[in-house]
Amino acid sequence: MRRLACLAAIITVAGSAAATAGSALPVGAATAASAATGAAARATAAPGTPAASTQTAGHTLSVSSQLSLRRYAAAGDRAYELGTEDGRYPAMGFHTRGEMGGIWTPPVKLLDGIWFGVNGQWIGPATTFTSGFGYVRMTLPTPGSATGGVQLSRTDFAPDGRRAVEIGLTLTAGSRAANVSLNVDAHSELMSAYPWGFTTPDQTTFNLPDQASFNGQQLVFTETGTPPAANALPHSWAAIVGATGLTPASHATGTDFRGPQDPAVICPVGSQPDMFRCDDTAYGKGAGGELTYPVSVPAGTSRTVWFTVAGSDQGLSDAQAQFQAASADPAAELAAKIAARQQANGQTQVSLPGDPALAQAATWSKQDLADLTQQADNLHIRDTEEGTLYPAPLATVPSIRFEAAGFPDYPWMFATDQEYTVFALLAAGQFATAEDGMRSLAQVSIIANHDSGKVAHETVTDGSVYFGLNDEPGDIDETAKFPDAVAMIWRWTGDNAFRDEMYAFVKKNMQYMIGLTSGDDDLWPDGSANVESSVLGADAVDAAVYTIRGLYDLADMAASKGDAATRQWADSHAEAMVRQFSGAWWMPGIPQFADSLNDPSNSQNMQRWWTGVTPMEAQLYPDGVLQPGLVPPSEATPALKLREMSCYSGTYGMYVEGGPGCDPGTYTGHTQQAYTLNTGVMAVGLGNYGLLGPGDQQRYTDDLATLQLGSVAEQPGAMPEIGPSPDFKANISGPFNERSSLDQAWGTYGVLWPIVNQQLGVTPLLGDGLLEVLPNVPSGQSSVAGTNIRVGAGSVDVAATRHGSSYTTTVTVRLSCTLHVGATLPASAQVHLVTLNGNPVTYTVRDTNAGRQVLVSAPCGGGQTWKVHIVAG
Repeated sequence: MRRLACLAAIITVAGSAAATAGSALPVGAATAASAATGAAARATAAPGTPAASTQTAGHTLSVSSQLSLRRYAAAGDRAYELGTEDGRYPAMGFHTRGEMGGIWTPPVKLLDGIWFGVNGQWIGPATTFTSGFGYVRMTLPTPGSATGGVQLSRTDFAPDGRRAVEIGLTLTAGSRAANVSLNVDAHSELMSAYPWGFTTPDQTTFNLPDQASFNGQQLVFTETGTPPAANALPHSWAAIVGATGLTPASHATGTDFRGPQDPAVICPVGSQPDMFRCDDTAYGKGAGGELTYPVSVPAGTSRTVWFTVAGSDQGLSDAQAQFQAASADPAAELAAKIAARQQANGQTQVSLPGDPALAQAATWSKQDLADLTQQADNLHIRDTEEGTLYPAPLATVPSIRFEAAGFPDYPWMFATDQEYTVFALLAAGQFATAEDGMRSLAQVSIIANHDSGKVAHETVTDGSVYFGLNDEPGDIDETAKFPDAVAMIWRWTGDNAFRDEMYAFVKKNMQYMIGLTSGDDDLWPDGSANVESSVLGADAVDAAVYTIRGLYDLADMAASKGDAATRQWADSHAEAMVRQFSGAWWMPGIPQFADSLNDPSNSQNMQRWWTGVTPMEAQLYPDGVLQPGLVPPSEATPALKLREMSCYSGTYGMYVEGGPGCDPGTYTGHTQQAYTLNTGVMAVGLGNYGLLGPGDQQRYTDDLATLQLGSVAEQPGAMPEIGPSPDFKANISGPFNERSSLDQAWGTYGVLWPIVNQQLGVTPLLGDGLLEVLPNVPSGQSSVAGTNIRVGAGSVDVAATRHGSSYTTTVTVRLSCTLHVGATLPASAQVHLVTLNGNPVTYTVRDTNAGRQVLVSAPCGGGQTWKVHIVAG
């Protein structure tokens, strides 16, 4: 796990703002009515921050307080921008300290920042910041005489498929025409994503000086040469900055040109003491430039001037081509971007009348996933041994496409992050990103680990594999989780070709995991897993749990392919582990599952790590049938209820490591930090045992919604890496170079999966041609619904109601399959009557950890609607 921090803030949410391809962009949106229920209504401030309130409605989220301390991301799949919400670009990030912000097109950084002025006066700082679907907007200060009386706003976005960021500066004239001088400053920092500031080599030697020039229309920045490090390759990088349809009246280049951030405060390198805020770093060797344009705005009208920042790691000519393509019609690019994001929003539309904040979090989680979909090309795969070596490349990979972990310090490919986020991608209908991510992860892992079956942990966008190699014992859980990610994609899509493409690697994953048990006195694979701590024993609980799950997944896929030998091998190992699991790991006197076991005694350690929830969180498929949770309710329920206590969970979620005082355990250590992943795992674990209501799953999903909707984090709509916690300060109070991620994908697992899979009960098994829809309406609520939930090549609509002991599920399926439709009832429910479309029908009862499932079978396809009504007692 990685270190992080968080904050509290005041956020507003405004109605939908659709940009057009005309001369003016979307301007300020009105604040809507306050939501009276859910997470928004109970939002509280983190220690040392202002009291928070949230207002909700529509497709934008706005904030107007402490903008200079809040970071934001505006992202496309080939480029992204990171700054502060007042329109400035402080140095930020810690991998190469202070250099992780600005404008990037992976695997290279282009600019430290870009700044605008009118009539010699720098614009800003912004007064309101707004997150939209695929763009961000800043409202700039009220005009004065120095700005010619024009009102200003700014819209930033990164068009998908372009290695560029676009910035639209909208000038609105009052009753008089305005003729102004508009100038733009840009400061380059052409720098590779790897090496970092603390690796060998590091960026003090690897980074070469930039050169600035003017080509008659645009600023041109280049860095060409070979870094003075063994095995470094020659490179030619370039960035281009200019406006669409305007010719500069003047230009200048030099060493500065950071707008209002000149003269720059410089952050030190390496282990030297950090600063709270600075403008550049001692790693930097960039150049600067300025362009000035005359601009006229007729009275009573608005005019948008578009600026494009484009670049490439493939030479100046490619950078020029990228600039020409992106700058040809930025307004049309913005319209296309918003349309694509609206299309993503149109999938998995949910209605949760009893939990509207969670429904809105689902809306923004889909946008989060799209923001963090990234692509990098021309990767040189190197095994860096945790940054201690820089060997010659093993091979090159033409392209990878994946769900990045987070901004600003984890915008590359992590195994754990993708393997958890796959569940959210499937629930959101973003199938291509899920498949591409697993393909990319397998491709790099096979090269870096010489086809051993081990999954590489962390791959930077230049191809450097930082951790997760054969000779590095950690993160073995990622290898165990890979088969499940593949199997879940196959079940949701019915894509047998994808299953077949991944099958050989999946087999090697599980052979690798079983190999880690050989020569041992137990069945459990040896090696550290997600928690990287020296206090843990040789066997980690999450590695054990996910190995069992992965074996069942392999057996399921093997059965579908007619591979009887592999099915028997995987099933036999899984069943042996299941028989011994509770005896080895359950600690009834606590009551919890051990975090780890010591070798060779197999004595139990219980240090309250979040991974102790994975026996409840994992969903398994023995014989191809969903089993929610590995362990029986008699163990799961007391373990989960203990985790809800204050030693284990706080205002914003479950802690990575709970503290003493709530159980008889003797361990006194604690790391009470509410990672959004931990909170999501807890939410899913509760859902697997039918504990969906207030105080149970709803508590944790609403924790995530509170963080994401902006009452306590930096960018409204972005899921942060962690919530404010006893052992972590709020992000807003920390130095820009020492913060956690402002946007982290893995927290969306705890929003989308509980809604779609557990509350709406959508469980595709399309590899076998089956779709099950068995909703479980949370206690305290009367209805849940979802439309256009993508399954295979079609979609399903679900509406479920619960009134006392009466349950109704209505399903419309646009897919050819066999349908099992019904509802999930309390475990003790007795079924009296089941009807299908008003007629009594034969039904099946299936008891699970989540409750008593009552289902009937029906054909699906052609958009037919089926209504099941159940009367129980």
